[in-house]
Amino acid sequence: MKFVHVLWVLNALLIAGGTPVDAFDPITTTVVVSFGAALGRTIYNYLRETCDSRWLTYNSTGLKMDLENKLFGQHLASRIILKAVSGFMSNDNPKKPLVLSLHGWTGTGKNFVSQLIAENIYREGMHSKFVHVFTSTLHFPHPSLLSSYKSQLQQWIKGNVSNCERSMFIFDEMDKMHPGLIDSIKPYLDYYEKLDGVSYRKSIFIFLSNAGGESIVETALDFWREGRAREEIDLKDLETSVSLAVFNNEKSGFFHTSLIDKNLVDFFVPFLPLEYSHVVQCAMAEMKARASEGEGPPDLNVANQVAKDLIYFPKQERVFSVKGCKTIESKLDYYT
Repeated sequence: MKFVHVLWVLNALLIAGGTPVDAFDPITTTVVVSFGAALGRTIYNYLRETCDSRWLTYNSTGLKMDLENKLFGQHLASRIILKAVSGFMSNDNPKKPLVLSLHGWTGTGKNFVSQLIAENIYREGMHSKFVHVFTSTLHFPHPSLLSSYKSQLQQWIKGNVSNCERSMFIFDEMDKMHPGLIDSIKPYLDYYEKLDGVSYRKSIFIFLSNAGGESIVETALDFWREGRAREEIDLKDLETSVSLAVFNNEKSGFFHTSLIDKNLVDFFVPFLPLEYSHVVQCAMAEMKARASEGEGPPDLNVANQVAKDLIYFPKQERVFSVKGCKTIESKLDYYT
């Protein structure tokens, strides 16, 4: 890399022949010191994460492959996410930020998909300083501080987008957020060119919620009972019911929110409940990942044992995993 070469040059200047700076006249000393300061800034800029193409480049092929090979049982979510993110990132002049709302029961892949998106945009993935995660019960626990939370959230988003227009904000546990709080960021999600000199149009906002999960499950069950493949479920079968369920849920952070009322959420992305076969796939994928780190090869018998140990619903039919793939890692620790 270039900064390695620069380090070599500095090392040669400063240590060759003892301490050459002492032998320089004042003018030469000033030049060398200035060179060292400039060099220091160059090295610093190479090492620290910055909001440019060296640290931030969208990999559409990578996201497509990750969704195909690492996310199971979510044909709708995979298709919507890939098209939405690819279309947005390829647009040099979007009219508004990308706003995705991911819905479904626990363990179906909502957090995992957020991670995949980050890993295929930011070189540092979820560790990027341009990716910001808010968890409702952790960051906004007290209803009495709602007014303060609104102000802090606005300042946080404005400050970070000012620093990098390609910032990503992930709001987890939207179903546990105090109603009204999320409306404080409505202007940043709207069709404004700039607000107080800051453009939010290239940022991404992702909301994660269990709300709407019941209507998603009911639709999936209806298809199963009718003998229809889950892959036949289309977005039109779920989008309206999910958005209405979320909008009218008094305990949800989206309750009567202007984000929905003003159509600022670009896609409501449904995550279907997972069946036995999907749990087996999750277990096999986790074992494959562990094998790459030196553990034993994937074992289908172990994967089936893990899947059998999970609880399924409805009670009689036992079609869907109650916790999806959420406990797979701990179960594998037990069996391997």
